[in-house]
Amino acid sequence: MHQNKHPLSHNNRLELLAPAKNLAYGIEAINHGADAVYMGGPAFGARSAAGNSLEDIEALARHAHRFGAQVFVAFNTLLHDHELEQARRLTHQIYEAGADALIVQDMGLLALDLPPIALHASTQTDNRTPEKVKFLQDVGFSQVVLARELSLAQIREISAATNVQLEFFIHGALCVSYSGQCNISHARTGRSANRGECAQLCRLPCSLQKPDGEVLVADSHLLSLKDMDQTDNLEALIEAGIRSFKIEGRLKGLDYVKNVTAWYRKKLDAILDSRSDLVAASAGRCSYSFEPDPKKSFNRGSTDYFLNGRQQGIDSTKSPKYVGEPLGRVTRVTKDGIEIDGKQVTLNNGDGLGFFKSNNELVGMRLNKVEGKQLLLSERMPGLKVGTEIYRNHDQAFSKMLEKVSADRRIRVDMVLAECEEGLCLTLTDEQGISAAVTLPCDKQPADNPERALQQARDQLGKLGNTLFVARKIELAFTYPLFIAASQLNGLRRDGIAALEVARVASYQRPERRIALRDISYPQHRLSYLGNVLNSAAEKFFHEHGVERIAPAYEANKEEREVVLMITKHCIRYSQNLCPNEVPGLKAEPLELKMGKDTFRLRFDCNRCEMHVMGSLKK
Repeated sequence: MHQNKHPLSHNNRLELLAPAKNLAYGIEAINHGADAVYMGGPAFGARSAAGNSLEDIEALARHAHRFGAQVFVAFNTLLHDHELEQARRLTHQIYEAGADALIVQDMGLLALDLPPIALHASTQTDNRTPEKVKFLQDVGFSQVVLARELSLAQIREISAATNVQLEFFIHGALCVSYSGQCNISHARTGRSANRGECAQLCRLPCSLQKPDGEVLVADSHLLSLKDMDQTDNLEALIEAGIRSFKIEGRLKGLDYVKNVTAWYRKKLDAILDSRSDLVAASAGRCSYSFEPDPKKSFNRGSTDYFLNGRQQGIDSTKSPKYVGEPLGRVTRVTKDGIEIDGKQVTLNNGDGLGFFKSNNELVGMRLNKVEGKQLLLSERMPGLKVGTEIYRNHDQAFSKMLEKVSADRRIRVDMVLAECEEGLCLTLTDEQGISAAVTLPCDKQPADNPERALQQARDQLGKLGNTLFVARKIELAFTYPLFIAASQLNGLRRDGIAALEVARVASYQRPERRIALRDISYPQHRLSYLGNVLNSAAEKFFHEHGVERIAPAYEANKEEREVVLMITKHCIRYSQNLCPNEVPGLKAEPLELKMGKDTFRLRFDCNRCEMHVMGSLKK
């Protein structure tokens, strides 16, 4: 990463933002190259299964700040009135713990007495238009997470109309609905996605049918999408105005966090190395004991979604599980295992394999042993026959590497050892321009062996072993080579590194809250239940910003009629080749989704190219 040439400008800083389920995961995300991590706090964090204590937030912030990296706390659930005071108190405690920003969905928080912590608008606030993002910027948000469905052209339009830092998801699971606009989980189970309790009904099998019951597609995962992977579009996203690159996955495993963070760190570093106009948002370069490969971590296949326009194949209809890397097809089934064709991949005892049975059920199995061409399995697998495609969903050797220490992150430092009045002075300056100096009072004795003396000085000063630092340049500014004992050099180096660590901590500044402008009007004058106003503080906020009529959020359980439960850019008509705009002569027929005992009517808004899943609140 580069020396920060313009430290006050966020427009030239690229931020890799990684998820952290807990403190240990957060530390590894930083160690593997994240410029920032996001994690849940003790409550209100949109992933009820991923909460963390204030002590852990404090410990993670301490570790992150050593590299100039940041910690964002997800505080992005909708709040009931009785929760507002607890939420207000908690924001102060999170700020005191050292967090750098709160990721927020509920606008009611902005009507409360908050600490001076930076605010980020969660993707749950449905950030799709220049008007909405400009509003969020003007009421005090310093970073906005854009909707995952946007195209490059839409991102460019938002970027041109705003000066807030724009964040975009580049990897991980995709919600099929616009975030914050999905009420299907609450309607059918009482578990609200906007309150961090999504039941993930979109990952279940369902059938597409006509209102008369004629089934067009049976038992398929029609709403389950592949995972986002923007590896090939990073430069295009930078040009469009994205500055924070977010990896999804606060519930994912540690191997995923290490592997995917390292993958994008390497990609972004390659871009930074080729461009002098951009810098990394934190300090330190990483080296890894493994070759990052996102295909080896949990994924449902990959898509760049709508970034380059609508396309077929964004859904993962066969299975919502991790299928794995394709290995080849079965050429022979033996008593204890199988033989396969395909590319030569090194397989290991303990690898996980999988295949689809004829009914499309995904079955997993363990590889016991590799004997020549034969793969000996842990048990006999019914349904396994010649021609079946085999996948590897667990690479034992890769996982073993990731279980160990797998990254080393070092801040580059230049050292100058010079003569001064008291004796010798060591000045250390790191890649971000932060400096510290220490002195060694001593007599200056000429060295008997000048060449050896200079080499010893360089060797001893460069021994930065288990510190945060690595020497980039060592300069010896003497009038003539001096004799300095190795013990003196070692002591000077230790003191210098300690002083630089102190200087780095002292120079770290948390981002400040953006000052809210006065008299800013919300882009709409009325809000339906989709405005997600669940408490009196949010109602007050929107009234103050010119909204005249406000319906309560769906979680208030007032919408008893059939309403839109899900608004999605993924269109089943399109994906099943039933779109009248795509297939000449095709008549648009009414369609339904049957999921278990529930039936949902589908409505198609062809002007906006959106699909609405309709339904009502379950009594």
